[in-house]
Amino acid sequence: MNTVSSAARRARLTGLTASAAAVALFATACGGTGGGSASSPKNFSYLTNTENTTVKTALTTLSKGACTAQNEALPLKVETVPQANLDQKLQLLAGQGALPVQFASGTPALTDQLYKSGKIADLEKELKALGVYDRLEPSAVSTIKAMYNGKLEVLPYEYNIEGIFYNRKIFSDNGMSVPGTWDELVAAAAKLDAKGIQSFSASGQQGWPLTRLIGNYLFRSLGPDAMKSVADGKAKLTDPEYVKAAQEVADLGKKGYFGKGVGSIDYDTSFNQFLTGKAAMFYMGSWALTDIADPEQNKIGAESIGFMPFPAVSGGKGSINQYPSNVGLPMTLGKPTFDKEVGDWVKCIADNYGNTALKNQGSISGFKTSGDIKDANKVTSQVRTTMSASKQNVLWFEALFSTKATTVSTTNAASLVSGSMSAKQFMQTVQDALASQ
Repeated sequence: MNTVSSAARRARLTGLTASAAAVALFATACGGTGGGSASSPKNFSYLTNTENTTVKTALTTLSKGACTAQNEALPLKVETVPQANLDQKLQLLAGQGALPVQFASGTPALTDQLYKSGKIADLEKELKALGVYDRLEPSAVSTIKAMYNGKLEVLPYEYNIEGIFYNRKIFSDNGMSVPGTWDELVAAAAKLDAKGIQSFSASGQQGWPLTRLIGNYLFRSLGPDAMKSVADGKAKLTDPEYVKAAQEVADLGKKGYFGKGVGSIDYDTSFNQFLTGKAAMFYMGSWALTDIADPEQNKIGAESIGFMPFPAVSGGKGSINQYPSNVGLPMTLGKPTFDKEVGDWVKCIADNYGNTALKNQGSISGFKTSGDIKDANKVTSQVRTTMSASKQNVLWFEALFSTKATTVSTTNAASLVSGSMSAKQFMQTVQDALASQ
């Protein structure tokens, strides 16, 4: 089984700002209209973040199975780079005209720049030409287009919805039902705290598991366009209703509901707290199902875990059925190298990836499955059913942010919940980062 940390880091869409030299190279490369060398590739070269084991494992499985013929014609060749260095690596390769056939796309802002400069293929056009566009889940396509200005710039090797995983036994033992509203959630946390049970497990070191809560509160209170309004300049994070969302999350930390030292807890530790029964709730995406199904990591058992949507905010404009969604750290393909043999690979992936990832790794993707594939456990079935029934999805707090603003947001999240930074200060700091771009 793959470690949960890989999935978590995959889900994060952050990266380091490139060095001045890398930026200069990138700017030069993007100044023209072409996409670099158009020579046919010798390999199905694939660059991904080191932490991502799921996608490269699935592609390797396909290369030895359903896509054997495609692999013989164009052998799969995998290269990895730490996720923290991914944006910088992509910028350097773009400047050198040396992007691989397929690569992890990095931050949405960088991906959009690469697409506009002709470095990334028009995937909707290519998939339709190959006759496999309908192999993508419509909800996954909708999520991608919401992130990338209406364009299909990446492929959904993962498709995740997010919510709160909870310990069924702890809830049952304490006579608790699933909270339907934010007030009920806070009340449940208070009840657990009074009995000495940690309510939530979260990684303050990564930051985004905390800012996800802010974003979700905003989507529930202000509606699904809450963050788009900020991106479009129609609202600011310093507006009172936005600061209120940060304050609500800060109050959870002030009351101790995240436990001690949340700022120093990394993702692995936070997930381990939940899977060993030391915390009752864990906000996360469906990528976590892979490790929930792993008995070596999950000591409380998959049957003890349930999944609930982020609760409604009383009087809010959002719906409890609007699920935050993402496509992990998505993958894309270069335009100059997209020839017939690459197209053959892409067609095979579209036809077979969904089944392979779900069957072998318990990973849900944005590619449709075919046939009868048995879910690993009840909570996986619950999440898949929820995905199928979801009519409208939303993004997440930083989805439309610049790289700088994303970094500022996630690195200051722990200070918000620890009380060393006020809600107003936090939102002002992030708003300033947005304004500086």
